[in-house]
Order: sequence, then structure tokens, then C-alpha cells
Amino acid sequence: MQRRDAIEKIMDSIDDELVVCNIGFPSRELYDIKDRDENFYMIGSMGLASSIGLGLALSRPDKDVVVIDGDGALLMNMGSLVTVNACKPRNLTWIVINNGAYGSTGNQETYAKDLDLVEIADSIGLESHDFNAIGLKRLIKDDKCNFIVFNCKPGNSTAPIIDLTPEEIRDRFTKAITK
Repeated sequence: MQRRDAIEKIMDSIDDELVVCNIGFPSRELYDIKDRDENFYMIGSMGLASSIGLGLALSRPDKDVVVIDGDGALLMNMGSLVTVNACKPRNLTWIVINNGAYGSTGNQETYAKDLDLVEIADSIGLESHDFNAIGLKRLIKDDKCNFIVFNCKPGNSTAPIIDLTPEEIRDRFTKAITK
């Protein structure tokens, strides 16, 4: 299974949740699979999807927020684990797709291939799960802050370029979250 397959499985569990997606190919794949106004596609800010998702979850406690992140992005902002754990918003589900590669820059290996990200998140107190052993929809709705790791193989699909400008992405997402 590759990242695109993982994103398809994640989106099968999404209804009206706000979704923040990591930069590059993950955003392109999400856009191709299920574009919605409630999706925020990251552009050029690797490692910050979790921080944006945390801010959304804290500012919109009435909405469930799902972050689709990558192992490389998590490694770039490991401090976000501690910050999310300190805040523990009950409406945040942070999913890290661990393919052991920086997919958007040529599939160079990350150090995550040698790490147990669930164990790391558990060690700081986050409610952590392996995607293969969970009911995702239940966790998104369970009123807990959840950290989920979905392990898959590296590789990019032939997803198209997002044909929205950064301003259009921002504006339509802002409109969607202020309804």
C-alpha cells in the first residue's frame, strides 16, 4: 500500500471534519481523491501541518480537525508532539503517513524508517495508535486527541498539480470554517 491508498482510506472516514494536509504530493493526492472546501492544502511550509491543525482545533472546538502529515514533516517539527500533548484538544486527530521517505523531493529515505513513531508519541503521553489496528471514524469522533501512524511504502502517484492559488485555498477554507 502506498500513501495515496492511505489517503483514500482516511478520506473514507471523513464527513464534515476540517482536514489539513502536508505539503507536496500528499496535498496533490488528497486534491485528486476528494477535493473539498474543508481541505487545507499546505504549500511550502513543511513540518507545520500539525501546528496549523492544533490552532484550528483550539479555535474551533465545535469542529473535528484531522491532520494528514508525513514522517519527514514530523521529524522536521518534533516539538509539535510535545505541544499537541500539552494542549490535547479533544477534537484533533493527527495522522502521520510513514512511508520512510521524503516523497515530494525524490523519495530520499527518512530516519523514521528506523523509529517507532507510535512508541515515541506514547512516551510523551499522546493517545497513539497504529492505523492497521483501529476504527478511524470512531477515533475521529471519540472526543480525545489522537495520534495515528499509518505505515506504507514510499512512492508518489500521478496526481495532478492543484489548480488553486494559495490565496484561493486560503479563502475558500476560511469561508468553509466560518460558516
